Amino acid sequence: MRRYSPERKEALLKKLLPPHNMSVAELARQEGISDVTLYAWRKQAKAGGAAVPGDQKLTDNWSAESKLAVVIETAALSEIELSEYCRSKGLYPQQVKAWRDACLSGQQTAKAQRQLDREQAKADKKRIRELERELRRKDKALAEAAAILVLRKKLNAYWGDDSEDS
Repeated sequence: MRRYSPERKEALLKKLLPPHNMSVAELARQEGISDVTLYAWRKQAKAGGAAVPGDQKLTDNWSAESKLAVVIETAALSEIELSEYCRSKGLYPQQVKAWRDACLSGQQTAKAQRQLDREQAKADKKRIRELERELRRKDKALAEAAAILVLRKKLNAYWGDDSEDS
């Protein structure tokens, strides 16, 4: 089993990123490395928090984790530093800004979602109370009907009347 230096691994992984956007199979053929090895390296880089694409070539198809990693990495960068970062990753600053906005709107949506959940829980509690009230009413009606039937049977037994219709 061959060992590769970390610098070599990093250089090969960079070829998977924009602007090269090489596929794993293409890079494996070009470099003479097993595609399984490249997939494992890519998986390790993702686990380490690096922004690497999935199987897709387009940056818009990156995983949510990769997009979030880019947003976090670029949060404190100035406009010039952001542009330089984007050039190195093969991104556009507008994409990073859109991803940042999506992260922020996701947080705002979470707050709105909690509000909707509270309203839904309140409506559910009200519906449960109504159903319990209806269940109690029907239980009482059933008990009354059972009592009437028992009394009718006793009355019929007392008078010796076997017919059910009287």
